[in-house]
Amino acid sequence: MGSFNGHVLPGTLFLAVGLWRVWSSVARFAADPPAFRVRTWNPLPKGPRLLELYLVAGGAFLDMCLELGGGILAGGARVGPDSLIYLEHAGMLLMFFLFGALALLSQKTSRYLPLTDGELSLVAATAFTSELLLFSYHSATHTGLEGYYHHLLVLLIGLCILSTVLGALSPASFPADLAAGVLLTLQGLWFYQTALTLYGPMLPAECGVDADGHVDCRSRAAEERAEQLANLQLFGVVFVAFVYVLGCYAVAAARYGHPDLAAMHDEHAAAYECRGGVGSRTEVECVAV
Repeated sequence: MGSFNGHVLPGTLFLAVGLWRVWSSVARFAADPPAFRVRTWNPLPKGPRLLELYLVAGGAFLDMCLELGGGILAGGARVGPDSLIYLEHAGMLLMFFLFGALALLSQKTSRYLPLTDGELSLVAATAFTSELLLFSYHSATHTGLEGYYHHLLVLLIGLCILSTVLGALSPASFPADLAAGVLLTLQGLWFYQTALTLYGPMLPAECGVDADGHVDCRSRAAEERAEQLANLQLFGVVFVAFVYVLGCYAVAAARYGHPDLAAMHDEHAAAYECRGGVGSRTEVECVAV
């Protein structure tokens, strides 16, 4: 059982940070490929430099307070099953708040808490791990279509953990840094998609919300069709993220394009031609390459 607002708020936070991280990653790589380094967060070039960290810490804290408030309203003075789900979400959000707070402290008081991007990446991976554990076991209370949407979310979270850890282990890896931003974006989009499908106007045919707030389908066939639709929706959000990355790369290459970027492209093109691609080069040219 969930709610539309309960998915839209975290979805908005993930989406905003993910879109910014994708652009920042691509722009930094296009500006100077040899000097590229993985960043756990990216400062704004103008205005409030630490806005991303304030958004993470403040958004997580706000959402955590809302979850705690929902738990109090659901259970009152007694901690029961209705309130435990809110406390679980609040515990997960606490980890994201701690990540944002630690990163802010590292910037404000670097003399006392000098955390590197690699160390902050591991802290972020810990926050994503708490999210993974929450939705893996908390999703056991979701059955049918609800459980399937949460299962797909768990897959995205697992990939997010992997990319974040790879970024810590390979601090010069552009693919790892870009993948982390893309997966954050996909998480945000999938939270939105889940809200629209399960608790909004996109609920599949022959499925509905029962008196307890759970999404049920009339038959197994209807549930299977709804799960197939969920797969198509996932492909759709991946395509949207792919187009966004390509757009960011095109704009960044045109605006910040470093000479090494063109040299890398020419080198790959020459290697392709030497392997027998279109417009193959001569043997002498290939030896020179």
